[in-house]
Amino acid sequence: MTIASFDSLLDMIHSDLLKQASKFRNPIAPVERLLITLRFLATGNSYTSLHYQFKLGISTIQGIVNSTCRIIWAALQPRHMEFPSRQKWQEIADNFWLKHSFPNCIGAIDGKHVRLICPPCSGSKYHNYKKYFSITLLAVVDADYCFTYIDVGNYGSSNDASIFKRCKLGVRMNDGKLDLPPPRPWPGKTEPKPFTFVADEGFGLSVNVMRPYSQKKMNLQKTAFNNRLTHARRVVECTFGILSNKWPVFHTSMQLHPENAVQVVKAACVLHNYLRDMEGGIVPEIIEHPLPQIAGPIPRGSSSALNLRDDPCSWQYKD
Repeated sequence: MTIASFDSLLDMIHSDLLKQASKFRNPIAPVERLLITLRFLATGNSYTSLHYQFKLGISTIQGIVNSTCRIIWAALQPRHMEFPSRQKWQEIADNFWLKHSFPNCIGAIDGKHVRLICPPCSGSKYHNYKKYFSITLLAVVDADYCFTYIDVGNYGSSNDASIFKRCKLGVRMNDGKLDLPPPRPWPGKTEPKPFTFVADEGFGLSVNVMRPYSQKKMNLQKTAFNNRLTHARRVVECTFGILSNKWPVFHTSMQLHPENAVQVVKAACVLHNYLRDMEGGIVPEIIEHPLPQIAGPIPRGSSSALNLRDDPCSWQYKD
């Protein structure tokens, strides 16, 4: 974070961080409160470690981090992670086609496990298939490696598809209230196609969610489609990598109550968007693998999954 970005952030939340002085002691300055919080996010150090660095009580640091994360989210979310409008969905789709060569794509979806120490009296709710305790961060990412929507706090034992079905975005999508642009033809085609999110095999196929073909009975056309979809979907995985390396608290097991961990994750995600808007960022280099040239549409199948992906390989690939 540059000095200019830090000063701009401090100006936005200064009044919320400012505490009233009393005759017994002076309050901790807003700049120090923000420094403590950013130090926690940028190192993943425990509150005990920060206690020795800043000469403050452990419980005081805990309260500062929790309250400041809430303030950061409340201040930045309406500006840097606002729920997309129809025009914004259109812009996201245009950027995906321009930068990642996938038409009518309005975002890449995936989940990330945020490691925690075992919460007290939680049983196996937070124990995930990777054999550690976590909460789940479900995210939708645009073509510029920024979060457009996040859902944080579900049990680590939950799967991504069920979380997506229950979250605000999934409910709106299933009810037809997402305010997506009307279907439009893919480049070089005339038949209108709906706008879709791209996801991995863990998500179900629907009108607005595109997932790869099963690995069974693969042919050249299906392989080419899966490669193109994977190229677009890797954006969300790269975004998780950028987030974790920018804020190494994600590389540690957070010694926090799940409710406090949720606020830390939300603050880190919105700060990720804030810094990319303010400073830009390095775009991960994605190596293109040469694909054989494919001519003609994919044969139509009887399953709904194949019908939803008519002519996925109409693009021409060259060696």
